[in-house]
Amino acid sequence: MFLVNKYLANRNFNVSIEYRLNLQLGESPIFSKYLKKGLIEDAYKLHLEKHPKNNPLIPLPWELWPYEGKILMILVGIWILFGIFILGSASSWVASKEMGEWTYYLKRQLIWYVPSITLSFIIFRTNIRDLLKISRLILYLLILLVGITILFGKPINGSSRWLILGPLQVQPSELIKPFVILEAANLFAHWNLVNKEKKYLSIMTFGLLIFLIMLQPNLSTAGLTGILLWVMGLCGGVRLRSLTLIASFGILSGYLSILKNEYQRIRVISFLDPWKDSEGIGYQLVQSLLAIGSGGLFGKGFGLSMQKLQYLPIQSTDFIFAIFAEEFGLLGSILLLLFLSFFSYISLRIAIKCRNNYTKLVAIGCGTLLIGQSLMHIAVTTGSMPTTGLPFPFVSYGGNSLISSVFTASLLLRCSLESTGLIGLINTRKEKFR
Repeated sequence: MFLVNKYLANRNFNVSIEYRLNLQLGESPIFSKYLKKGLIEDAYKLHLEKHPKNNPLIPLPWELWPYEGKILMILVGIWILFGIFILGSASSWVASKEMGEWTYYLKRQLIWYVPSITLSFIIFRTNIRDLLKISRLILYLLILLVGITILFGKPINGSSRWLILGPLQVQPSELIKPFVILEAANLFAHWNLVNKEKKYLSIMTFGLLIFLIMLQPNLSTAGLTGILLWVMGLCGGVRLRSLTLIASFGILSGYLSILKNEYQRIRVISFLDPWKDSEGIGYQLVQSLLAIGSGGLFGKGFGLSMQKLQYLPIQSTDFIFAIFAEEFGLLGSILLLLFLSFFSYISLRIAIKCRNNYTKLVAIGCGTLLIGQSLMHIAVTTGSMPTTGLPFPFVSYGGNSLISSVFTASLLLRCSLESTGLIGLINTRKEKFR
């Protein structure tokens, strides 16, 4: 068996997978024959014949998951539980005073987990190949909804980001994020082989999306989308000179947006010196900084935040990290940053082990989105960035953000499962997605 594993390792097969298959099947002559020929898919079919009662919700039995996938599943579970507890604490006072029930926002968030988890199982069972085929159509539809939101959306806090559909508030700019990742992977996976017409069409599409998001105005989401595309383009082989030019244009567009929109300009002014008008435009950031500073080294304790007593506005969404820092202090904040760092490392490991450029870029995009958005949220609450409305994935209150975050995490997990070579997109023809 050692020779077989050595043989497989030289062909970039995951030895641990073969070892686990061997434990399941035993060292049967047929199984050894498959492995010697490098027919890992046939070996897995043999596994299915001997174990027909596999879980219909996941495409691979747990014992055959790569260790990165197992760790990722545990990390996402921890992140979700963490978010539920922090949201419950941050929203309890306002919910009690305004809604008469301290669990009001928490219950609504838990209800949103039903469609989110359902969606995650659908992603588990769907090949990345199939998602790449439909991503463009869904992206175009959501871009259209972003445009409709600008015209007919409900303005909240000076920004038109939501469409009211009966009892639901739909935020297309949040829901579109995973499909931006998928379509960017379609574009950048074999950038040098893509014809010019598709390059221009895709770049114009992404540019239109960012422009529409800026018109809402939603500068933070527009900036995050631009950063996401820039990172995926860099990893996909786009020349740095071209990316630098595009980034410069994006920065200029953001600057012009700030000059045009008084709402954004006021936020930038408050960011530069929030204490100058601590009772006016700088009030929100000042209260956030007071919350973080009052937490000290160890924090005031879970549920004991003072700023959530309606001193800090939007404490359960855009500034929820400030409540966490107040309750858990500097030590808790450092542990959270270490958690995000480890999550980023696992995401990178998954991307490295992917067997084709498409899944590699999808994994890179998912990790960039979840970690990048988290860091930008923390930067806003700590005064390191201008005040913008950007939720903390899995933590901030909001169904649209939750669905987008779960979708993104599920894509990353699916990439990990496909890295085994047992399912999904194994070998690709570059011209198939051109």
